[in-house]
Parts: sequence; C-alpha cells; structure tokens
Amino acid sequence: MKNVLDILSERGYIDQVTFEDELRELLDKESVTFYIGFDATADSLTLGHFVQIMVMMHMQKAGHKPIALIGGGTTMIGDPSGKSDMRKVMTKDFINHNANRFKDQLGQFLDFSEGKAIMDNNANWLLDLNFVNFMREIGVHFSVNKMLQMDAYKSRMERGLTFFEFGYMLLQSYDFLELYRRYNCKLQLGGSDQWSNILGGYDLVRKLEQDKVYAMTFKLLTTAEGKKMGKTESGTIWLDPNKTPPYDLYQYMRNVDDRDVEKFLALLTFLPMDEVKKLGDLKDAEINKAKEVLAFEVTKLIHGETEAAKAQNAARALFSGGVDADSIPSTEMDKNIFIEGIGILDLLKTLELTKSNGEGRRLVEQGGIVIDDVKIDAADKIITAEDFKDGKILIRKGKKIYHQVRI
Repeated sequence: MKNVLDILSERGYIDQVTFEDELRELLDKESVTFYIGFDATADSLTLGHFVQIMVMMHMQKAGHKPIALIGGGTTMIGDPSGKSDMRKVMTKDFINHNANRFKDQLGQFLDFSEGKAIMDNNANWLLDLNFVNFMREIGVHFSVNKMLQMDAYKSRMERGLTFFEFGYMLLQSYDFLELYRRYNCKLQLGGSDQWSNILGGYDLVRKLEQDKVYAMTFKLLTTAEGKKMGKTESGTIWLDPNKTPPYDLYQYMRNVDDRDVEKFLALLTFLPMDEVKKLGDLKDAEINKAKEVLAFEVTKLIHGETEAAKAQNAARALFSGGVDADSIPSTEMDKNIFIEGIGILDLLKTLELTKSNGEGRRLVEQGGIVIDDVKIDAADKIITAEDFKDGKILIRKGKKIYHQVRI
C-alpha cells in the first residue's frame, strides 16, 4: 500500500514538511494522530477549507487519526497572517455558534466514531489560562526578534501590530503542546500561510517534551490566475448549501479555467490519478467533459450524489435551452413588493447577484442581465408583478449564473 505522504505529494497537496523521510517512516509504522485547526470566523466552512478536509480524509483512509480542532479560543484574537488590518473582535456567543456549525459540517466528511477521530475546541484550555503562568512556561521559549522576521508579523509593522495579535502564535503553538499531552498528537497540518505558526508549536513541543513531532503545510487553493479559489465577484463559495446552493457550487466548478482542471481534480476529488491525468489531457471542447466530471465529483463529495445529479441535470437543461427550475437557486419574495415594483438594480442586490448599484448598472449596460430571455437594457427598469409568469421569473447574470424569483 502506498504511503499516504506519497499520495499527498503525487496529488499536489504538499508545500513544506519537516524531516520528510522520518515522517514517511513513522506514517508507515504506526497510526499517527495529527491535527488541523479551524478558527470559527464564520458560520460555515468554505471551499478553501475543503483542501484541508480532503487531506484529513486521505490521512484517515490511510489509518491515521485526525483531530479537528475548533478554534473557539484563538478566534477570540484572530490570526494576523495575511491580514493588513486587525481582525474584527467577535463575541463569545458568535464564536460558539460558528464553532457548532463547523462541528456539524466536519462530521459530514470525517468518521468520528470511537477511536477513529477526535474533535476538540481550544477554548477548553485557552480561555482560563493564567497569564503569568502561561508566560513563564510558554512565553520564555519565543524570541521576539525571530517573530518579527516572520511574514505574518513583518508585513504588519508599518501599519501597526497590537500585542493582542502578537500573542496569537503563542496560543496556536500551545495548542500543539496541549494536543500532544492529551492525545499524543505528533503532527500538525495546515495551509502554507500557517508555516510560521506551525513551526512555533513544532519547536515548543520538541523543547518541552523532548520528543519528535512533525509539521507539514499544503498549498493554498489558487487558480491559474493566482487568485484564491472559492472567491467570486458575488462572494465566497461556502460548504453550507443554504449559503451556496449545490447548483451554484456545481456551476462554479464547471466554469473553472481549462488550466486548472487537472489540478482541481487531483486536489478536490478521490478519482485515481491515472484518470485525473487522462481527463486533464483533454483539449479544446473535449475539456468540457473533464469539467463536468470535476463539478459533479466535488458537488457529490460536499452535498451528496442526489444533489450533484440534480445540479448537473439543471446545468445541462439550461445549456440545451431547457430549464430544470427545481434545481436552480431560487428566492421567494413578498408579492406586495412587486405591486408598485422594485428597480432592477435593487433586485439584483437583494438576490446577492451584485454587491452594488454600480456593478448592477455596468452589467445592464453591457447586456449582462436577462429576464426570461429578454435582455434588460435600462438600469432604471422597474420589475413589477406583471413581469412574472405563473408567479416566477428567471434572471440570468452573464452567460452562466441563473436565479429564479417566486412570488
């Protein structure tokens, strides 16, 4: 059986790893307990998080034990990595709500039955720490000079960095120590932007426990254009079907750049690599077959086969000129709104198809908004109840984004 480290490497996940040969040997020899942390900054995980979840699933399939660590404590501060300004401070109730949503979502992908995986929350040990004792035991092992050279902090020095945020690395490092002591956790995983924070915990455990532990990061999910995968003009791609319907996820994956198809098939599906390469080698119009496979497989993993099939059927119906209305994202609105009518720009914002009137106006002027096959050519167009047929209208934004309104 192939070593899971080699599987992850072949599929393109790995960015950096400490003592790679040693870790490979350990992963061959025993079931290794590892962890990934998820700060509860929103009420749903995103497509960007899904790469980390895929790694956890690969590791669990290979017989290793994941710890999904919910950051109920670290979210109270917020990771400064990659941020030009201090994160908004969230209330404890808001963080707890988000943490509970994360638990539900992670349970869809990982087997948390007895002995298979662990879910914990760093609020359990971080929120009641004694500051002086913590600094005496943990703070003495961190060099301020070294920390200031790390990208997470260095990029913030001109704009200002609070001591509040500066402590984030110590808390994340302490997580690794705590999980080692509680569960014999030997490995921390995370995105490449977490390398500095992860090394902090790796060094701390090695110093205090005199044992070998390991760190590994994987590449952030980016497109061929260098943009973060899962970020669109209309917002983030969420794993929660109420925030991003399965049809929208399917369409997003169906419309990726040709250059990204093979990479995303390797990272976001469990298809064998020989099939991934075969699909990735398709050219011109044939690549659309590979994109359909990608969209179906990702939607199936996240929302189940039934929803993936419905999304695929709806997309094919739209492409062929028909409409499978039941699978298209829809919003039910109060009929009274349309008695006097609502401006097209306001309607687009209400449906979250645009973020601003300016964006909506540009789309209309460029011919990018169509309602029931009729192009909207005036930004001051008022949509009234008379525009509805059988209590519904179908709005198309651009060539590929559809949304139905029902009254």
